[in-house]
Amino acid sequence: MSFTYRGLKAEHTRHIVTGQEVDRQLERLRQQSPRITDVTDRPTQTGDEVVLDYAGFCDGQQFAGGTAKNQTLVLGSGTFIPGFEEQLLDKVPGQTVTVSVTFPKNYHAENLAGREAKFQCTIHAIRLKTPYDLDDAFAREVGGCEDLDQLRRKTRESLQDYTDQRGELDLRDRLLRQAAQTLNFTPSESQIQAQLDQQMEDLKAQLSQRGLTLQMYCQFLSTTEEQLRQDARPDAEAAVRLQAAVEQIVSLENLTVSKEELGRAAARVCRQNNMTLEQLKPYYDAAFENALVRSVLTEKAMELVRDNAFVTVRED
Repeated sequence: MSFTYRGLKAEHTRHIVTGQEVDRQLERLRQQSPRITDVTDRPTQTGDEVVLDYAGFCDGQQFAGGTAKNQTLVLGSGTFIPGFEEQLLDKVPGQTVTVSVTFPKNYHAENLAGREAKFQCTIHAIRLKTPYDLDDAFAREVGGCEDLDQLRRKTRESLQDYTDQRGELDLRDRLLRQAAQTLNFTPSESQIQAQLDQQMEDLKAQLSQRGLTLQMYCQFLSTTEEQLRQDARPDAEAAVRLQAAVEQIVSLENLTVSKEELGRAAARVCRQNNMTLEQLKPYYDAAFENALVRSVLTEKAMELVRDNAFVTVRED
C-alpha cells in the first residue's frame, strides 16, 4: 500500500448546540459569579467572606507557610484548621484578633502536627456572596450584555464556536491517523521507549500541578509505573507513527516554517500559559524552538490533509 494522504474520505458530524446546553452554561456562569457586596453595618457571621492578613507563631516563633496578605476566607467553610474560623466570628473590619488553635496530629507538615499555634489576624473587609437571579441584571453585571436574551445569543455563539473548533480538530486528527495507516513504517523499540518516556514526563508534570507525585498516582490506581508504561504502549506506537506520517508529508510537500509563523506559535504558547514573550525568553532554547517548529509543521500537514480530503458533513 502506498502512502496516501490526499483524497482521503471521512464523515463529520457537526453538533448543533441545544437550548439545554446554553441553559447549563448560563447556570454554571451564575454559580461561578455570585454578587459580592461589602458588609459595613454588622460584625462577621457564618457564611461571610472575610479579607484578612494573618501570621502564625509556634512557641513565639513565626513559622514558614503560616503568613498571608489579603487572604479570602468564607467563615464556616472548614477551609482552615479546626477552631480557626469560629474565632473570627462577631468581629469587625480593622479589628486585630489572636486566634489560638492546635494543629491536627495528622497535619501534613510534620513540624506543626499536634502543636499549639497562635495566629495574629487583621480583618480588612467583610463581604457577602449571594447568587444572582438569571435575569437582565445578571446579563448586564456579569455577562456585559444589554439583557438576558443578548447574553443567551452570545453564549450560544461561543459554545457553537468552541464545539466547531473541537470537532474540526477531531476530524483532522482522524484524517491524519487514516493517512498514517497507509505509511510503510514500523516504529523501532527505541522510538517507542522515547515516546513512552515523554508521555510519563507529561503525566508527572500534570500530576505536579495538582500537588501529586507519580508514586501517589500509582498507589491510588493500585498499579506500578511499569504497568502504566505497558498500558500506554499502543498510544506511544500510534504517536510515533503519526509523527512519521507528518515528517513524510513535510518532506513530500516541502513544507517550511517562516519566522513570522514561529513568532505566532511562541505568542500562542504565551497566551496558553498566561505569560509574556519576555517571560518566555529564559525557556526559549534550541530544543524549545525545535518543538515549536514541529508543532507548526504538524498543523500545516494536518491542514493539507484536511483541505484535500472528501468530507461528508451532517448535523445532529
